[in-house]
Amino acid sequence: MKIALVSEGTYPYAMGGVSVWCEQLIKGMPDYRWDVVALTVDGSEQSVFPAPSNLGKVHSIPLWGARPPGRRFRRGPRHRPGASFTESYEVFLRALVTPLETTPRPTTPPPPLTGLKTPFAGQGAVSRSMFLLALRGMFEYAADGGDLSTALLSNQALTMMLDAWRDLRVDEVGPAPTVADAVEAAWLVEHMLRPLSATPVDADIVHSSMNGLATLVGMTAKWKHGTPLVMSEHGIYLRERYIAHLHDDASHPVRVLALSFFRQLAGAAYLITDVLAPHSMYNRRWQLHNGADPERMWTMYNGVEPEEFPAATTEPEVPTISYMGRVDPLKDLHTLIRAFALVRAEIPEARLRIFGGTPAVNRSYHQSCERLIEELGLVGAAVLEGRIGNAVDAYHAGSLVALTSISEGFPYTVVEAMACGRPTVCTNVGGVAEAVGDTGFVVPPRDYAAVAEACVKLLRDHELRSRLGGLARARVLEHFTLRRSLEMYRNVYEGLATPLEASPPPRHLRGQAQGRATIPTPLGETQQLQLNGDAR
Repeated sequence: MKIALVSEGTYPYAMGGVSVWCEQLIKGMPDYRWDVVALTVDGSEQSVFPAPSNLGKVHSIPLWGARPPGRRFRRGPRHRPGASFTESYEVFLRALVTPLETTPRPTTPPPPLTGLKTPFAGQGAVSRSMFLLALRGMFEYAADGGDLSTALLSNQALTMMLDAWRDLRVDEVGPAPTVADAVEAAWLVEHMLRPLSATPVDADIVHSSMNGLATLVGMTAKWKHGTPLVMSEHGIYLRERYIAHLHDDASHPVRVLALSFFRQLAGAAYLITDVLAPHSMYNRRWQLHNGADPERMWTMYNGVEPEEFPAATTEPEVPTISYMGRVDPLKDLHTLIRAFALVRAEIPEARLRIFGGTPAVNRSYHQSCERLIEELGLVGAAVLEGRIGNAVDAYHAGSLVALTSISEGFPYTVVEAMACGRPTVCTNVGGVAEAVGDTGFVVPPRDYAAVAEACVKLLRDHELRSRLGGLARARVLEHFTLRRSLEMYRNVYEGLATPLEASPPPRHLRGQAQGRATIPTPLGETQQLQLNGDAR
């Protein structure tokens, strides 16, 4: 079996939880062949992971550099896109521009979509279905030799965008888009839709590591080859896009169009995916809220190899809070540093050690953390120590491990720290509370006073730290091992890839194989699943 694993800005070019998970899948299933399709910045990125022996090709699709290779484009007179593009693009714009709350319910079912599961009743379902149709139409335009990038940036496409806003947002309070706004929005859309122009990957299964742009790769494989699509979500892609745009300096219309694009794309991906594998119940609730079908969803927690994260047998000489992870605004290290200032007021000898690298795009955030440490008089007590060779050393360096993120999926750092027998103080985001259970403290995000109070309580009570640390490792051994995680994915893959006994189905039905699989849930129950085209 060959599986194409799709990443965006992660494996094999960047460190992080998603990259660790990708490597776990590939190395943990050596009897499968794997390809990786990586959405990259410009294609010049260098791998930071040694290639496993069963990893074949790594296909790079640059979103912001050169256009994807492998296609020969035809252009009409004056590069004017044809009718097949304009029809699809009109539907695409309607889905983006029409306010969600005014999307009408259908009086008749929407037209059938190849590879689309039964649309869900509810507001926005029609819009997502039509958005998926529009994406397919633009893919087929590109597959037939059309230059999709040029079409999206054409004068005709810009005029259509301005007309759609005028006709569909008649009660809009904010300003209408200018020509410059339309150019900027079209430029963003052109880059984000580049996977539709890339050659579809040829594999038995496509597994997208996240929602969003990465799912476009699976869509094109399904439309071209009928390939089954599995989608995991570590964090909630759509929620993180909204967080990222909170302080965006783009104009109102550009932000509306960009966020509408991500909202519609996330919903369309839920419609077309065969198996949804959220990494926590928190993620599952978000997916259901955004239109996912519960019949095709199974929560699959991340797992670790306990032997690689041995329990600590000693504690640091002084009370120490340890953080392990990248330096990133989503990790909200400002809250951790402010909390530590309160801890130091109670325990003057306490230390804060922040381990983890800083991506190039976050250098200014790293500098802001250093400035905050200086402003609060914590120089020498709170230190950003950079990347560390062995994560175990970072966990063992602390009396406790803290994570103060504002967005997470099911973070490896928490489970790894628990495996090392360290109690944790974490913010209640994503699946963190599901991981920690009663083995640590979970407090509201951005509440540095609550973080400080929990840290002080643990740092002052050796017996409590020891008891919670033992419970933490026991919880990992029972629920969050790598063996359990890999077993669940293997059963999903085998169920989807079981070949049909009859003659090959038509192209639009290919990949809807039937079979049975037993998928143990992370909490030990066993559920018999019928995995056909709906993964039931």
